[in-house]
Amino acid sequence: MKNNHHSPKPRWLRQNLLTGAGYERTRALLRREGLTTVCREARCPNIRECFSRHTATLMILGDRCTRDCRFCAVATGTPNRPDWNEPARVARAAKEMNLRYVVVTSVTRDDLPDGGASLFAAVIRAVKEASPGAAVEVLVPDFAGDREALDTVLEAGPAVLNHNVETVPRLYPSIRRGADYRRSLALLEQASRFGVPTKTGLMLGLGEWDSELEETLRNALEAGARILTLGQYLKPAPDREPVSRYVPPEEFDRWKDRALRMGFAAVASGPFVRSSYDAAGLRDLYLRKGT
Repeated sequence: MKNNHHSPKPRWLRQNLLTGAGYERTRALLRREGLTTVCREARCPNIRECFSRHTATLMILGDRCTRDCRFCAVATGTPNRPDWNEPARVARAAKEMNLRYVVVTSVTRDDLPDGGASLFAAVIRAVKEASPGAAVEVLVPDFAGDREALDTVLEAGPAVLNHNVETVPRLYPSIRRGADYRRSLALLEQASRFGVPTKTGLMLGLGEWDSELEETLRNALEAGARILTLGQYLKPAPDREPVSRYVPPEEFDRWKDRALRMGFAAVASGPFVRSSYDAAGLRDLYLRKGT
């Protein structure tokens, strides 16, 4: 079933857009601290639900990406210099929101010598100091394959290291420009060997074939990823890649079952699942399985 942005979304992609006091409080706090969220910049469909529950995925290192992936709504351009007050602001916001599980991501910063790894590490340490007992999951870019940069992040002690392979390798040249499939798998393997719970995610509906998706899941598993998210790609802007297919919920359920049988310990799979969807719950499930 081919789709374009003019096609009506199927019923399973319709959402309640109501907001409440929780949503407004979260938005006000983030604005006051001058913090950016991937929820807003990437136009996540779950933003109202998450903000209403006082949760958000914080995006550090600015709101301008040095790459131009065809699936992403985050602006591309020349980024500002890193703000070394940002870790303290993230830590204050996490403490005020009483977060016990904090998810942090970033734009890709190919302009920086370490890709921004040192700021990721500073955020992890700042949150832990401000909120003892809090866990920090990081969703990192590929750091252009710099193994020392990734070690900088890993040594700061994230609860989970997430890096999305995003799609199958055949679609990388058109969908994920500037990235490299094998480089992403190598990053997952390095994190897994370090001993940090390792996570990845893919979008469905970009034109992947079932055989390719299964092979990609197997590659991620072999690289050490044990936590997985699968969600529906939704075109975020008119100039982005069109949706190839709307994947029905029952198909997401089948992929979840398949991934668990393959050996993943914790899987979230559904039309509205995104990288940070039920992040704490997935980590808890992973830990309970003792993987």
